[in-house]
Amino acid sequence: MSILKDKNVLLGITAGIAAYKSTSLVRLFVKVGANVKVIMTPASKDFVTPLTLSTLSKNPVLSSFIDEEDENAVWNNHVELGLWADLFLIAPATANSLSKMASGNSDNLLLATYLSAKCPVYFAPAMDLDMYKHQSTINSFEILKGFGNIIIPAVSGELASGLVGEGRMAEPENILTFIEKDILQSLPLNGKQVLITAGPTYEAIDPVRFIGNHSSGKMGFEIANAAANLGAKVVIISGPTHEKAEHSLITVIPVQSASDMYDAVHNHFNDSDIAILSAAVADYKPKKVSIIKIKKKDSTLQLELEKTKDILESLGKIKQNKLLVGFALETNDELENAIKKLKSKNLDLIVLNSLNDKGAGFGGTTNKVTIINKNETITNYSLKSKTEVAKDIMNEILKLLDA
Repeated sequence: MSILKDKNVLLGITAGIAAYKSTSLVRLFVKVGANVKVIMTPASKDFVTPLTLSTLSKNPVLSSFIDEEDENAVWNNHVELGLWADLFLIAPATANSLSKMASGNSDNLLLATYLSAKCPVYFAPAMDLDMYKHQSTINSFEILKGFGNIIIPAVSGELASGLVGEGRMAEPENILTFIEKDILQSLPLNGKQVLITAGPTYEAIDPVRFIGNHSSGKMGFEIANAAANLGAKVVIISGPTHEKAEHSLITVIPVQSASDMYDAVHNHFNDSDIAILSAAVADYKPKKVSIIKIKKKDSTLQLELEKTKDILESLGKIKQNKLLVGFALETNDELENAIKKLKSKNLDLIVLNSLNDKGAGFGGTTNKVTIINKNETITNYSLKSKTEVAKDIMNEILKLLDA
């Protein structure tokens, strides 16, 4: 999954031969899960058809403030378009349009929207060699960069004139990669590694039976997505689950037992800046595991259990300057037990679930949590989707990092 998933991308197309590449750009943005709207300058429609772009983007293509053929048409609000976008890409950006952008000229819908945009603006120049090197174009580049706009430099290659040189618009795949990398560099967890545990553990009784619990792993995977969306590289160590991680920054390591999880966590802890242990790890395991299936003979079966190794406690002893987050699932004396766990295991943050709260706990798509930090500051959250809960947890972590 790309960092661009669910982002609102506004693509501006100006009148250059490279406009034919805009169809590939739209396809690439849609493929990574972005929402795409296209604005064209009137002259750019001579190079690529609005029908093609609207079909690919699944949105109407806009090129003027009103539809002159429909006297009842509502005007296309450039301010709303600018506010809708999470990022605005102008590709191709011709020398003419760049000059107008630099001077504040807004004689078409695209330029008016540019002046209204509150989001990051990227532009990918496309023009012939002499135009690209002309001082007026260089001045436009510098002015736009001074506005905070981000240039995606043109590359050398064969140009429409037949000349070979600099001025060719970057290829769509490279434009997408450039934007993804630029966004990642600006995110608060860029350069950080986050270790997450998720799901249940299965403690074998014999080759076919085990002791387990009802954890689905969904909460841990949602936290992994939230951390990756903040720019972190994420390693998620998960017990048996049907959950999948599609984000390109997430690596999943599957395990079965508490012992497996203990070993995997300790293998990766030293490389991590933040560890979030949301897995429902078994507290006990069978002392002896039968190598053959236990036959049903008697009316009762006695199992001798022994404690598993406490992963969270073991990390609390060696964490040094790492940030450590634990979970507490309680049925009584919730706050008291959670604070006790926070202190005894040397945590920076603990996320409390109560099975007494409807919609919280294992298996569902919602959760209701209370988050307590190392200063015993208590924050209560309402019932939310686990996606939103994951964002709340990461926001609390960011507060600790900024403190």
